[in-house]
Amino acid sequence: MSFSSSSSSRSLKVPTFKEEEEKLRQVLKYHNQTKHSFTNYARGPRGLDWANQPNPFRRYLSSPLLPLQHDSGHDSVLYSSLFESSSLPPPKPISLSTISHLFLHSLALSAWKTTGASTWPLRVNPSSGNLHPTEAYLISPPIPSLSHLPFVAHYAPKEHSLEVRAHIPPTFFPRFFPENSFLIGVSSIFWREAWKYGERAFRYCNHDVGHAIAALAVAAGELGWELKLLDGLGSDDLNVLMNLPEVPEIESEHPDCLLLVFPKGGARDVINIDYKGISSAIREGFSTLEWKGTPNVLSKEHLRWDIIYNTAEAVKKPSLISNSSLIDASCFRGSGVVSRSSYKELTVSQVVRMRRSAVDMDGVTFIDKSAFYQMLMHCLPSGSSTKGEQLALPFRALSWDCAEVHLALFVHRVSGLPKGLYFLVRNEDHLGDLKRAMRSEFEWRRPDGFPEDLPLYMLAEGDCQRLAKGLSCHQDIAGDGCFSLGMVARFEPVMREMGSWMYPRLFLGTGVVGQVLYLEAHAMGISATGIGCYFDDPVHEVLGIKDSSFQSLYHFTVGGPVLDKRIMTLPAYPGPTSDV
Repeated sequence: MSFSSSSSSRSLKVPTFKEEEEKLRQVLKYHNQTKHSFTNYARGPRGLDWANQPNPFRRYLSSPLLPLQHDSGHDSVLYSSLFESSSLPPPKPISLSTISHLFLHSLALSAWKTTGASTWPLRVNPSSGNLHPTEAYLISPPIPSLSHLPFVAHYAPKEHSLEVRAHIPPTFFPRFFPENSFLIGVSSIFWREAWKYGERAFRYCNHDVGHAIAALAVAAGELGWELKLLDGLGSDDLNVLMNLPEVPEIESEHPDCLLLVFPKGGARDVINIDYKGISSAIREGFSTLEWKGTPNVLSKEHLRWDIIYNTAEAVKKPSLISNSSLIDASCFRGSGVVSRSSYKELTVSQVVRMRRSAVDMDGVTFIDKSAFYQMLMHCLPSGSSTKGEQLALPFRALSWDCAEVHLALFVHRVSGLPKGLYFLVRNEDHLGDLKRAMRSEFEWRRPDGFPEDLPLYMLAEGDCQRLAKGLSCHQDIAGDGCFSLGMVARFEPVMREMGSWMYPRLFLGTGVVGQVLYLEAHAMGISATGIGCYFDDPVHEVLGIKDSSFQSLYHFTVGGPVLDKRIMTLPAYPGPTSDV
C-alpha cells in the first residue's frame, strides 16, 4: 500500500514573507527567553499553588459515556517483533475490543501510586512532571458494540471510556479515507504544564505530544495497523473537527495534530489524501453539528503566561501546506533486532504498561556495549544509516523529515566502551554542517567494534558524569545512569525552509525519540526518564555551537533505577490487565 498526499489547487491564504518573518521572530524570542542558564532560570511561578493545581482529567459533563474494555482479549506480541515487519500480526478489524486495546496500551492509566495521605495516577504515556497536558479525540466510522453512527469522542483515561461529543456526516469516512480506518486528534492544555513550569511549559507540552504519538504508533502496530500524521490540515481545521473548548481561555485546548490509523497492507495500493476536500468537508459539515457535553473547569484561579499563547498563535499551522509523500505501507522494514535475549522475551503489553519514569539512578548499573548499540539503532529513523530505507516504527508516523534531531551522548557506564562524549548522527546529510558548527578539536572517530551502519562518533574521551549533571540543572540523575544525552536539532534553518509551524514539530520529534528510549530501556530491564530542565546555552558551549543553526531541545537519561520502597503501587483499573 502506498500513501500519497494531494495538496494541489490550494485556495486558502498562505502567509506572506513579512508575516512569516514576524512569526519566526516571535518563535525565536520565545525560545531564547525560555532558556535556562547558570545564573537565571526561565520565568516560572515563585511557588506551587497547590489549591489551584489543574485537574489532570478533562471531562465533558453530560456527554454520553461509552466504557471500553479493560481486557481486550488480544494476545500481545513480543516487543522484539515491533522491529521485524514479518512478525507483526495481520490487521485486526475495528471493534470495541481493538479500540479498547489501542487506548489501553497508549494513553490509559498504568497504575496508581500512594504514600501516606497522597495518591496519584500514572499513565502509559509519559509527561513532564506527570501533569499530562495531552488530550485525545477519536473520530471514527460506526464501530460495532460502540456506536451505530460515525462519531467524535473524547478519550477519558481515568474511566478508560469514550465521551461522545457528536455524530458526524455518514459520508465523511467513505469519501476521504480507506475502509477500516479512523482518526485520532491530539490537543494540549498549556495551563496544566504552566501551573508548575511557567513560560517553558510550551516546550514540555510538545515533548508530550511526541511521546503520545509514539505510544499510539506502537499500540497500533501491535494490532497490525499503521499510523500516519496528516500534516496537510491546519490548526483551524483541527479546531473545528474536534470542537475544542475555548472557555475559559487559559484552559483552552491547542490543536496539535491529526493521525490516520489504517490497516497495514490494505487492499488499496494508494491512499490518496485529498486535504482540500477534507478541509472543506470539515468546515462545512462539522461546524453545524450538535455537540454534546460541557468541559469541566480545571482550576479555580490561573496565572497566565502571555508568551506561551502568543507563541502558540505564531506557530498555528496553515491549511494545505504539506510535503507530498509516497510511503509503501505494505513493506515497512524492521530495525534490525540484534539480540532478542536483551528483551527477556517481554511482550509489548508488558513493556508499555510497566513503563515508569525513573526518579533516581543507582550510579552502579552497567549495560553491555551490544545493548547500547541496539538501543541506538532503534533510535534511527530507518533502523540503520542506509539511505533510501523505509522508516521504522514509530518514526514512520511522522510526515516530515524525522531525522532533524541528533543525539549528543554522555557515556558513563557502558561495558566495553570508553567513557566520554559521543554523537549519534541520525541524518548523515547533516554531518558536514554539524562538524562546522561544533568544536574543531572534536575527534569524530568511530568507536572500535561498532558496526558500520551505526553513525556513532566519539568526540572526546573522558569522565563526563560531573559535566552531565551540571548541564542538566545539577541533577544527579544525569550522571548516575549508564548514559545521558541531549537531543540536538537542526533548528532555525528548518523553520526558514518550512515555516514557523515546525517549531513545535521539532520538540514533538524529540518526544518520539524519547519514547523509543523509554521502551528500549524497560524492555532491557532498566529504566529511563526525560529531563526538561537543562542549561541551554552552556550545552551549546560544550558542543561549540555559537548560533541557532542547531539547538538542544530535550535531555534524557538511561540507567538502573532506585525504587522508593515507601511508595505503594495499586492497579490502574479493576481486572487482570492492570500491571503493577
